[in-house]
Amino acid sequence: MKIADIEFPDKAVFLAPMEDVTDPSFRHMCKKFGADAVYTEFISSDGLIRDAAKSLAKLRIDDAERPVGIQIYGHLIEPMVEAAKIAEAAHPDMIDINFGCPMKKIAGRGAGSGMMRDVPLMVEMTRRIVEAVKLPVTVKTRLGWDDDNKNIEEIALRLQDAGIAALTIHGRTRAQLYKGEADWTLIGKVKNNPLIKIPIIGNGDVDSGEKAREMFDRYGVDGIMIGRATYGRPWIFREVKHFLQTGEALPQPTVAERVAIATEHLAKSIEIKGERVGILEMRRHLTNYFKGLPDFKETRMKLVTLNDPAELFATIASIADRWGDCDTSAAVPPPLSHDI
Repeated sequence: MKIADIEFPDKAVFLAPMEDVTDPSFRHMCKKFGADAVYTEFISSDGLIRDAAKSLAKLRIDDAERPVGIQIYGHLIEPMVEAAKIAEAAHPDMIDINFGCPMKKIAGRGAGSGMMRDVPLMVEMTRRIVEAVKLPVTVKTRLGWDDDNKNIEEIALRLQDAGIAALTIHGRTRAQLYKGEADWTLIGKVKNNPLIKIPIIGNGDVDSGEKAREMFDRYGVDGIMIGRATYGRPWIFREVKHFLQTGEALPQPTVAERVAIATEHLAKSIEIKGERVGILEMRRHLTNYFKGLPDFKETRMKLVTLNDPAELFATIASIADRWGDCDTSAAVPPPLSHDI
């Protein structure tokens, strides 16, 4: 598969952009376990053009992450064009436009999946961004606004005509948010439309190698994008790729392996963001690395309250000693509410 001039393996597996999740340290872990491409958290076009510190910080990428895409969102053309230029200056491999976020504060003001209610504006915005930057522009979107307006087949063709290099489709409408099962039927119809020439990447409910293979085989997509199932589980990319290659399921990491992964992740977070922010922003990850361990409440509280790096690293290390013989095969991370 190719996105513009970027080469990917057959049956590529991507990390979805997720707000408050896909920061540099988490992208580092997912790349380590085999993600073929990663994306930043989505970045507000308004924040970028105002030089907002939080938005600018999200532009930070590392060569080890490549290929990496920066995702932007907004509801007005001119700020989005300017934001795309700012993002391009950070030297990612791709610029991704978020036309998929269903959250009320985003979609309600016409950005994210709210753009699906104004297809001409969506297409014009995309065309202007494609013309404004030299990097390949990709789009992530949904099936439509609601069950009565599943217009992704029309949107895909019009976005292709506007010049995008690839399209990722989440198999739900905006009205569904993250409820119910993702419907890949329309994703397959888009992919198998003979007029579609760009790569089509499917997204939604892929949480195992078996599910990934089903989506590739049944719908013929060029790639899949995994979002919520990566939370507390960056090794899912290793699992999926192993299953696609061999048809065999890998065992879940042992407690000792999870300790090593969590330790590396925490160290990377502190290296990038400093002790205070690095520790605070790891709390959402740490407990989920060890979900399912018995009698874990006291240790869980330490993982989300300790501020001293040495104490936190020591607490993580102690988990292997105390729970090293526990079976982790049933540990499944909880769903996220903000996979975009």
